[in-house]
Amino acid sequence: MFEARGLMVFYENMLALNNVSLSCNDRQIIGVFGANSAGKSTLMYMLSGLILDIQTKEDMAGGERITLRGEIIYQGRDIVRDKPSHRARAGIILCPERRRIFPESTVLENLKIGGYLASSSQFAETLDYVLTIFPALKRLTRRLGGFLSGGEQQMLAIGRSLMAQPKLLLLDEPLLGLSPAIQYMLAKSIKEIRDQRGTSIIVSEQYARPVMPIIDYGYILENGGAVVSGTNQELMDNPDVKAAYFGT
Repeated sequence: MFEARGLMVFYENMLALNNVSLSCNDRQIIGVFGANSAGKSTLMYMLSGLILDIQTKEDMAGGERITLRGEIIYQGRDIVRDKPSHRARAGIILCPERRRIFPESTVLENLKIGGYLASSSQFAETLDYVLTIFPALKRLTRRLGGFLSGGEQQMLAIGRSLMAQPKLLLLDEPLLGLSPAIQYMLAKSIKEIRDQRGTSIIVSEQYARPVMPIIDYGYILENGGAVVSGTNQELMDNPDVKAAYFGT
């Protein structure tokens, strides 16, 4: 079980994350929804530990002071001060927003980079799985990442994250900038990853319509705080959520 309690992030005098708590049980898909600047990426940086690297770089450059508060309980202990590399070795893997693949490396090279934590047997099995769940990548293994379409790049980014053997996969806005058809295909693939691999998943999105049906539980963020939470059905039945995310 993964549990975050009372997470707060201050950028100088700006409150970016305001007392956010969430939990993710084994084999669950948790959704985090909100508009731009709601705090979704800051939450993902906090859960993955990348916020610590950002904090260190700002301190070294004499830049923005970042203050962190709260607890993140994983495998029975508080990891809120663990480096992102330590969290990755423990199975917490972030697939960042805007894909951030290596554009001058081939599809296969990108996947190999993602598999640095895997044993040889895990690498072979997971590579086969990635090319099965994203068959479009199978014919593109020698193509440079920078020459892929947006949807293909997102498949590659998720596939690269799977190569790292996640127990908890953090997907930060995986549908951003993609066509509705690709969005629904990726949402289906996310559910299949949970069902077939047993991977727990936390996905942040501003495009709730394709993702809402696949989640077990969700949170709505506004101005850095969680204002509504519930099962997918409870959220879809909530008139405020329906008006904001489904236009009804």
